[in-house]
Amino acid sequence: MPSVAVKLYSVFFKFMLKHRLQNRIQIDHNTNTNNNNNGSFGVTSRPNEESIVSPNPLFIDGVATKDLHVDPGSSVSIRIFLPETCLNSPDSDSKSNSRVRVSTRPGSDPNQGFPRRNSYGCYTTDNVIEKEKNNGGFNNHRRSSVGCSNGADDDDFGLSKKPDQNGVLYRGYSPGGGKKGVLRKLPVMLQFHGGGFVSGSNDSVANDLFCRRISKLCDVIVLAVGYRLAPEDRYPAAFEDGLKVLHWLAKQANLAECSKSVGVRGKQGGGGTELRKSSDAYGHIADAFGASLVEPWLAAHGDPSRCVLLGVSCGGNIADYVARKAVEAGKLLDPVKVVAQVLMYPFFIGSVPTHSEIKLANSYFYDKGLCTLAWKLFLPEGEFDLDHPAANPLTPNRGPPLKRMPPTLTILAEHDWMRDRAIAYSEELRKVNVDAPVLEYKDAVHEFATLEMLLKTPQAQACAEDIAIWVKKYISLRGHEFSY
Repeated sequence: MPSVAVKLYSVFFKFMLKHRLQNRIQIDHNTNTNNNNNGSFGVTSRPNEESIVSPNPLFIDGVATKDLHVDPGSSVSIRIFLPETCLNSPDSDSKSNSRVRVSTRPGSDPNQGFPRRNSYGCYTTDNVIEKEKNNGGFNNHRRSSVGCSNGADDDDFGLSKKPDQNGVLYRGYSPGGGKKGVLRKLPVMLQFHGGGFVSGSNDSVANDLFCRRISKLCDVIVLAVGYRLAPEDRYPAAFEDGLKVLHWLAKQANLAECSKSVGVRGKQGGGGTELRKSSDAYGHIADAFGASLVEPWLAAHGDPSRCVLLGVSCGGNIADYVARKAVEAGKLLDPVKVVAQVLMYPFFIGSVPTHSEIKLANSYFYDKGLCTLAWKLFLPEGEFDLDHPAANPLTPNRGPPLKRMPPTLTILAEHDWMRDRAIAYSEELRKVNVDAPVLEYKDAVHEFATLEMLLKTPQAQACAEDIAIWVKKYISLRGHEFSY
């Protein structure tokens, strides 16, 4: 059973959540009465309800972050999590062991992975952050920044020392051609946060810590999607935002290729071709206002042909929708290819209750009554139906045949009333020979690996490690796969 502290916090959590949902219903009613305009700019976070973290483009704790606004017509945004391993030489991939690396002693390299299921004194992200603070931040790193620009205008960490044309000095990571003219490419993971479609954000403290952990363990570039929330923007806004980011990723990959052909000059020397941005008008692809359209971190290090979707709670519903649309699009999304998806305790429901929905209806944190209220706020008025395609994954004629779906890992909690429907969905995928394992965690509750209060528990750490082991089967370069 969950601890007493978890039980007490669950009671407080549900009380606050119910109060917020009821307020949203009232606000939504007043908004509809006074203004019937559709297609609002939308909101992607609620800072008055949860703490947020500012982006940091430095590799202080092994991951650099930046925020981007990807759609001028709405508030959709992403936070990029770039692991410091992108600075390694591409040749290191063939020499490194594909397993999750283990720190053997407290003073070892902070960029190593976390230990497997160590329940006592586990080496968590917080230990890394504290260690970096005590050591003076990134200045004490000893890694040679192979793969980043090490010219006169950049230091050993790829941090620009030259002000831009406006005199502003950018001290974040700026990728260049590297010593060998080759940059290490990493898989890309799209992450969708939870919150019942009505709360949560991609820059919250909990989501930031979780994405940093996943980025390190999986060795991937994480794009945390800030989709529009309900009731300001109801279905299908959040689902369309997820798909919009996937198309944006494909556009970025194509723009990066165009930029190479028209805006990058090759310089012979140093045993290879060094890629440098041209200083003339063709140095980069720009919009009408002169702003660069190419995102440098993704252009330098992103490999969209190895794309993974990860959804937390209601984010799992969005991830599954995006996966279906990616299957339908096929080669139209080239070079983006969704190779796998991870559904963490997905927010599935249906009109015919399952055994767990009856037995655990009043479970911890998110009970069935509160979740039903969230669905009423999310689905369009007059279209509330628990068998809606967004809610029930087993609804007939929901999309492409299940046999075309990517490999799907489902994470479940023992004390979660949504578990049975997620299990049924995984069983349907396995019937058509889709790799769809289910990992269920004993004595766990909904959002046990992503809720701020529970993120530091050994169980949350073990869950992230298990995800990394499975995901690496599908994102490892050919010849470096491993079994488990």
